[in-house]
Amino acid sequence: MNFLKRTVPLVIAFVMGVLMTMQYYIPSRYSQNLLEVVTRWDRIIAGFAVFIGAYSLFHLHWTRIKRRVEGWGYSVFVYFGAIITLIFGCLNGGKFFWSDKQDGTMFDWLYFYVQVPAGATIFSILAFFIASAAYRTFRARTRESTVLLVAAVLVMLGRVPIGNYISHYIPAIADWIMAVPNLAAKRGILLGVSLGAVATSLKIIIGIERSYLGGGD
Repeated sequence: MNFLKRTVPLVIAFVMGVLMTMQYYIPSRYSQNLLEVVTRWDRIIAGFAVFIGAYSLFHLHWTRIKRRVEGWGYSVFVYFGAIITLIFGCLNGGKFFWSDKQDGTMFDWLYFYVQVPAGATIFSILAFFIASAAYRTFRARTRESTVLLVAAVLVMLGRVPIGNYISHYIPAIADWIMAVPNLAAKRGILLGVSLGAVATSLKIIIGIERSYLGGGD
């Protein structure tokens, strides 16, 4: 039993990791066919994962409703929204029963008049939290925070018309900050993230990292 739960997944991870790594560096018809087959299987697995994720979501919120934990009323709206969306998407192809027009469906109405406004509301609330965090971050307590404050002010002024009214150099300075020091820092972060991803992938392929097996390994 331990062989099936531990050894077989480790062997599959090692073989597929090595094959998918090699197919990027060995140009041939076989490597291209391998990529197509694995991509097809990835889509199949992702389709099953959608059902598993939906089951996990509904099970979590059903448990919250059954136990009457704090905020369980929001879990009721999860079920309500899922059921309404499913009905709108399935009935009559989503077409409005009271309209003969082909350019609007019930599912489209639900998306554009419920999902989009709700998302915009959430992001508008998030803007206040960002402004609060920026205020705490930009307080010039050290030399580094002073440099950050000055650069942020110049970039913000360079992105609005008032900056050009103050001086035509401000938009140019803002563009230079975004194109040179900001881009250099972004590339450094991306390189670090990429090296971390490579290291994690090697640990999974070799078998050092086993957290995906569960059980705390």
